[in-house]
Amino acid sequence: MRFTKDHEWVELDGDVATVGITAYAAEQLGDVVFVETPDVGKAVKAGDAFAVVESVKAASDVYAPISGEVVEANPELGDAPETVNASPEQGGWFAKVKLADKSEYDALMDRAAYEAFLQTL
Repeated sequence: MRFTKDHEWVELDGDVATVGITAYAAEQLGDVVFVETPDVGKAVKAGDAFAVVESVKAASDVYAPISGEVVEANPELGDAPETVNASPEQGGWFAKVKLADKSEYDALMDRAAYEAFLQTL
């Protein structure tokens, strides 16, 4: 699993990356009440907003940590957005993206680097 400074995580399986927000991000948001996932077939570019998460505190964009094509969106989040809080790094994933450039994944932080980054906030 790899991480961004915007608190997204990416888990790679072959050339398909599962993307979500970290436990830290979910905790900062508070109770998630709505999630808008990207459309299947959408081309995303690393750094671009590709999903929206709304909590009782605020609405926030979720940024694509890697470039590629959305091949699946999490159907559970429409009816159960609280899954993002309950299981941010497992069941609360947002989308699966067919990876366009593996070097983008390789450039992301590993868990140890992300944990060290969190200590600076």
